[in-house]
Amino acid sequence: MENKDSSKISRGDLLKGLVKKGGLMMLGGLPWAAYVEENKEEEFVLRPPGAVDEKKFVESCIKCGICVEECPYDTLKLAKPGDDALTGTPFFTPRDIPCYMCTDIPCVEACPTDSLLKDLVSDDNDKYNIEKAEMGVAVIDRKNCLAYWGIRCDACYRACPLLDEAIVLNFERNKRTGKHAMMKPEVNADICTGCGMCEHACITEKASIFVLPREKALGKVNDDYIKGWDKEDESRLDSTNIYIDKNQVEKSTLDYLNDTGSLLNDE
Repeated sequence: MENKDSSKISRGDLLKGLVKKGGLMMLGGLPWAAYVEENKEEEFVLRPPGAVDEKKFVESCIKCGICVEECPYDTLKLAKPGDDALTGTPFFTPRDIPCYMCTDIPCVEACPTDSLLKDLVSDDNDKYNIEKAEMGVAVIDRKNCLAYWGIRCDACYRACPLLDEAIVLNFERNKRTGKHAMMKPEVNADICTGCGMCEHACITEKASIFVLPREKALGKVNDDYIKGWDKEDESRLDSTNIYIDKNQVEKSTLDYLNDTGSLLNDE
């Protein structure tokens, strides 16, 4: 191993030190304030692993570019004027270069601020686990996916680093031909990290599987609905105030079903 001069300090260490001492204004705020119009979050941009939510990200990122320098695959880019992302912030385009899911996650390790957090990509023992990343989630365009046409293609499935976990193949009979099986890919949103290797590998002219930020790709169920078969989700009932009509409780089930008075009452 090469001996390093202890008197020298890396750019990353210098930035981390300055940030801790309140050097954000000098490093990020003032030089960039004249370069960008506003710190607005971008809706469809994909950030590096470990990124905090978009609003906090654009507020905390000092646009130093260290994460971009540390990426060994040149996946990350600093946004330029005209790009979809806020100028100077890191992002990636999976169709060009996906995230190759480094196990040591150097971009997160190098970040001098709280824009990329180790906690978001680590196990409980504080060790990095890239499979915890939530950069986005892959979405399949079933209208243009060749596999859904009945043409044999498993490019996205084979490219997925979490084989048979993030993307699985469902085998179905081809009703159109009555021959062979259709191998339809399906994404497990709970496991998909949004690395984009599937999008990069897709053989259609415009990718028929593509990564979107999770908040854009996934719906959200309100608190009125609970998975009764899921003990963890059902535990939310413990902190929920449930109204119980005591008059109805005193009635038997048969009396309740035979009570048509409430149906005929307009009040």
